[in-house]
Order: sequence, then structure tokens, then C-alpha cells
Amino acid sequence: MLNTGSEAVSSTSKLLTTIGYRIDGVTAYALEGSIFVAGAAVQWMRDAMGLIEAASESGGLARAADPNQDVYLVPAFTGLGAPHWDADARGAIFGITRGTGPAELSRAALESVCYQTRDLLEAMQHDWKQENAPVLRVDGGMVASNFTMQFLADILNAPVDRPRTLETTAIGAAYLAGLRKDIYPAPAQFAESWRLDRRFTPVLARDVCERKYLGWQDAVRRTRSTY
Repeated sequence: MLNTGSEAVSSTSKLLTTIGYRIDGVTAYALEGSIFVAGAAVQWMRDAMGLIEAASESGGLARAADPNQDVYLVPAFTGLGAPHWDADARGAIFGITRGTGPAELSRAALESVCYQTRDLLEAMQHDWKQENAPVLRVDGGMVASNFTMQFLADILNAPVDRPRTLETTAIGAAYLAGLRKDIYPAPAQFAESWRLDRRFTPVLARDVCERKYLGWQDAVRRTRSTY
């Protein structure tokens, strides 16, 4: 989600224009992109495929993957969300060889989240050209994965900041309720409570990242129902 302030931006990149929040009669709008399957891809590896016993194992398994294999998982289990919006697309795996195993599939699942995030950010940058944020702040259970956050920084070519408290969305909702009842301080003061746990910076060579992202785009194209 990208805060666009008082301007309700009409997307030309198939994103959603939504209300971020409203405080004291002032509305802040946002551009929103929906990824249908992110952390659920890890659940699929655990529950349906039996590749891992716990979600926390996925990062370590991904690190053991053969770096010379370019395996792509397009997790369109329920179609593709923004910016594709293809309800008839279905999941697929590309690049499998006889040497492909659980480690490569685990890496492909985690990397798919990062590729989808780049898809959204590029769409947002197209719609909101004023926005040149040098850092991406993340939250949610999946950001606990160091492997995923490092690859996200690499594929975006931008720093990624992980907070000490991962569930900041829930905290934000609680804050707005408390603000309404005059329990919590003003937004500027509340923002100061955010604390950095770790910053991930790009380390993977740009030519490698761009080659991998082009491979992802080709995989998505072949997954689309209109292919």
C-alpha cells in the first residue's frame, strides 16, 4: 500500500485506489495492490507437499538450493492479483530439471513473494511518479525470514527495513481505535514508536537480479489464461 496523501490517484496500472485512514475529518488516500498468495505458498509447501514441517524451515532450505538452477513458482492457486488480475490463471512451476528438489522449490516459493512485490512497486511508481522512497518498510509474519527479506532487497535494488514488532498492521488498527477514544498520542508521536530490527541492503549483482526478474515475467506470461 502506498500513501498518496490527500490525492485520490486513479491508477492506470490496475491498482486499487482506496482510503488509507481518516483522522479529524482529513482523509489520506492510498494505492493498493493485492497479492493473492504470499505466505500461503509456504503453507502449501508444508501442508500439501510435505517439503517442510514448519514455515520457519523454508529459509534454511532455500539457502541450500543450487544457485545454478533458475526455478520459478508462480503461485496462482486462486488466480493472479494486481497488477495482472487474471482469475483464470493457475499455479505453475518452471525450470525443473532432474536435479530439482525440495531446496529449489522452497527457494522458488520464497522468491515468488519478492517478484510479486516488485510487480506491484513498479506499477505504483508508474502511477505515482512523485514517490521515490529510498526504503521499503515491511511487516507481517513472513518478514521474519532473513532469506526472503534479503532477496527482496536484492530484487528491488532498495533497502528493506524490518521492524522489531512484526505485526505493525494490527498495532496500527489498535492505535486508530485508541486515538478515537483519546487514549493514544497524536500520529506524529505514535510514529516515533516504530523501531528498526534490521535493514537489508542489496548485495546480489544487478545483472543477475534483472535476468532473474525477466525469467519471472516470462513465467507469469506463460501462466496467464490469455497466453
